[in-house]
Amino acid sequence: MTQLLVITKAPVPGRSKTRLSPPCTPDQAAAIAAAAVGDTLDAVRATPVQRRVVALDGAPLDLDLSGCVVVPQVEGDLGTRLAHAFADAMAGPDGALPTLLIGMDTPQVTADLLAGCLAELVAAGPGTAVLGVAPDGGWWALGVHSPADAAVLPDVPMSRDDTAVLTRAALERAGLTVQDLPQLTDVDHFPDALSVAAECPPDSRTRRVVDGIAATLP
Repeated sequence: MTQLLVITKAPVPGRSKTRLSPPCTPDQAAAIAAAAVGDTLDAVRATPVQRRVVALDGAPLDLDLSGCVVVPQVEGDLGTRLAHAFADAMAGPDGALPTLLIGMDTPQVTADLLAGCLAELVAAGPGTAVLGVAPDGGWWALGVHSPADAAVLPDVPMSRDDTAVLTRAALERAGLTVQDLPQLTDVDHFPDALSVAAECPPDSRTRRVVDGIAATLP
């Protein structure tokens, strides 16, 4: 038995994907965020897992959260919020299931990819973690077997070009063996959005929204 955990903000103009502006307006950035959340949750719902949890910052607004347990994010920096999201998800009725956390920044994920990442985590067994690195030096996925494994995250500087390296080092200092997942580009700046959208199906929300916005830009 396994679970998927998605950490995300509600897509509100001025709060979501602010690094997309410029060239995007705050409304356009929020539209890309909403599309990315929708596509990510579609992939999560299509993945065969015991439980799906969304750690949400803000009100649900128009998000389709069906099939997911929703928990609020705590106050604090990103590392603190990530650690608490793991703890809240793994305190569910099924106990501390092996858990893979992703954000909404990689809407190109597929159910097959997520299932494969979880299978690698389960096969590796307790005492291991799996980490998916992004080209910018961050990471897009982290899988652990217990909340204690994720307790290192508040001490890891986030949103830096060495965040993945520092996360791996912190996990290893805690005694975990870290295995690599496939690398994925996440959406931070608009060139990233264009690259990621090109990897999404033509009928996906992300592809439609990003292509539509790109067509309006100089």
